[in-house]
Amino acid sequence: MLVSASCTTNNKAPSSEGTPYNAKVDSLMNLMTLQEKIGQTVMYSGGWSVTGPTVSSNNKKFIKEGAVGAMLNVYSVKGTRELQRLAVEETRLGIPLLFGYDVIHGFKTIFPINLGLAASWDLEDIEKGSRIAAEEASAEGIHWTFAPMVDIARDPRWGRISEGAGEDVYLGSEIAKAYVKGFQGDDLSKHNTILACAKHFVGYGAAQAGRDYHTVNMGYDELRNVYLPPFKAAVDVGVETFMTAFNEVNGVPATGNKFIFRDVLRDEWGFKGFVVTDYTAINELVEHGFAEDEKHATELAIKAGIDQDMMSSANRLYLEALVNEGKVDVKLIDDACRRILLAKYKLGLFEDPYRYCDEQREKEMVYKPEFLEAARQTAAMCSVLLKNEDKALPLDKNETIALIGPLARDKENILGNWAAAGDRKGRAISVYQGIQEYLSDSKIVFAKGCNIEGEDQSGFDQAIKAARKADKVVMVMGEDYDMSGEAASRTNIKLPGRQTDLIKAIRKAVPNKAIILVLMNGRPLDLSEEDTLADAILETWFPGTSGGYGVADVLFGAYNPSGKLPVTFPRTLGQIPIYYNMKNTGRPIPPDDPKEDYKSNYIDVPNTPLYPFGHGLSYTTFEYGNLELSGETIGMSDTLTASVTVTNTGDYDGHEVVQLYIHDKVGSITRPVKELKGFKKIFLEKGQSKRVSFELSPKDLEFYNNEAFVIEPGAFEIAIKGTSDFDFEHSFNLE
Repeated sequence: MLVSASCTTNNKAPSSEGTPYNAKVDSLMNLMTLQEKIGQTVMYSGGWSVTGPTVSSNNKKFIKEGAVGAMLNVYSVKGTRELQRLAVEETRLGIPLLFGYDVIHGFKTIFPINLGLAASWDLEDIEKGSRIAAEEASAEGIHWTFAPMVDIARDPRWGRISEGAGEDVYLGSEIAKAYVKGFQGDDLSKHNTILACAKHFVGYGAAQAGRDYHTVNMGYDELRNVYLPPFKAAVDVGVETFMTAFNEVNGVPATGNKFIFRDVLRDEWGFKGFVVTDYTAINELVEHGFAEDEKHATELAIKAGIDQDMMSSANRLYLEALVNEGKVDVKLIDDACRRILLAKYKLGLFEDPYRYCDEQREKEMVYKPEFLEAARQTAAMCSVLLKNEDKALPLDKNETIALIGPLARDKENILGNWAAAGDRKGRAISVYQGIQEYLSDSKIVFAKGCNIEGEDQSGFDQAIKAARKADKVVMVMGEDYDMSGEAASRTNIKLPGRQTDLIKAIRKAVPNKAIILVLMNGRPLDLSEEDTLADAILETWFPGTSGGYGVADVLFGAYNPSGKLPVTFPRTLGQIPIYYNMKNTGRPIPPDDPKEDYKSNYIDVPNTPLYPFGHGLSYTTFEYGNLELSGETIGMSDTLTASVTVTNTGDYDGHEVVQLYIHDKVGSITRPVKELKGFKKIFLEKGQSKRVSFELSPKDLEFYNNEAFVIEPGAFEIAIKGTSDFDFEHSFNLE
């Protein structure tokens, strides 16, 4: 009996607040038993075989009993339609299922990994990529993505640094908003939208020792000033769901943490959507030593404000008993059920449970030519030119190129981790294929040289022979895709295997030929040796389905590189954590004598990174001049305008990311030496100048001082540059 259909009289889907559907949700809930309400808080997983999605007989049984509210890891029109049919046609109330999937940086058309997307500093393009992902995913029956990951991450050992936007609060917050807007669109009732999920709440990127799932312990000033803001930004643009973090925060595991979910997320920020756990996170409260057993863990999670249980079975097994024993107020279950049902109403699933199950749309949307072209453009935009001595790049179409390295012809790793339903063989475009668009095969001399991992050097001689036959050497190297991502932390962040040794061998064999190193990796690497060996280094991250084309576009100058690093590259592992906006000490290094005794320095390497946050070269050059402020002093109700002239002084047209930084010189708690407060991506033809302006309000200078959010009068330094590597020269006062 499809009772839910009779509760829907308005064909127009709800606003982002969902208010038009509150009465409908209440009406439906009046018909529901406690077990059916609990069922909405339960999520189980399907699987995938050669023939399509698979779901266990147990899970099908639970669906028909109304004991499941959502499924993950099931997609395709055929697969989702069948399960949806069980839910709406073979249950008492016919409540539709939500289908969720990890659509992280694309669904089938895979874009660069998220850290790479952040390197574009292009919010419009990031939103466009998320919109394309939503188009493809929704066409295959998916309603919900477990993205974006908005965790600030400052430790390159942590594998999931690849999945976020890097180290900066402001950049991370702006990118979080772009993802949410792309996935959810402007009207959730449209069949090409999917729910976004801000994850992982909170502090996951600060895991001790960069080890996944490890402990997080920090002061509330750091929590408030660094790790919470990107989540608040997601709330401000209407993100519909949140996911819990695996880690504990100051002794309390996130999935049982009432402070972050009820006090901050619900009460302080007014979040109206629902919260889902990460995979089996309720069970893990026992291993944390926070819950006596799984039943106790279930009690702690629902009381903390967790609405839906992913894969633990905890809610299904224990919630009803906890209510009957008086340990859990049934109102908590009602609240959780209500939020989940409201999301289903917003998506229009009560109006038409099969609205995401259109086989014709499925055929039309997946791998559309314009999607593949967009992925190509994005791959080029995300590439960061770290080094380019003696104009080793761009390549000349008349030159013979030695193409060397384990990733040169690779079509599997190029998609990176969390590549959803991307095709790692047939659809992915290798760098070799991309270069073939520019050079005939007679001008490409290929040699693999070595594997990504392992000690085998038997391919070195062939690689050296290839290098000797060419005008320039392009070496495509990096990590295996599963060396980054979840549960992929590393204590060694150098190029794995014998790759660096191969570069050394090539350099020795052809000392006067330009060597261009093209990198594919999911984290900042220690490139201290490679920096001395290669003439040019192009960081392409894992660039996705059309990545080979996009990388080739950059190599041959069809696209002038414009990417900027969203995260610091250290000189050595021993510098970690290292990020641009660290705080000063009482003994800072004097700029004129960095080796002065008894200062906060190392005795074996400089304090500075190899490549700083915001760094990224172009084939052209940009000059910054004539910084002007609208005033030397502003009041609490004023706005400061800062302007600078940027001139393209080189020989190529190109984009530049103009970055605004400030430094609060004195605060009630110490402030970072630099803070990004704005950026604009501009395009300049060669010889062209443009005046770029930013507006800065006192609100932009706010911070949490361990007691409250404050805006404190005082002196501030300010700069507008193309990198975070600079010394301040201008200042203003806030009165």
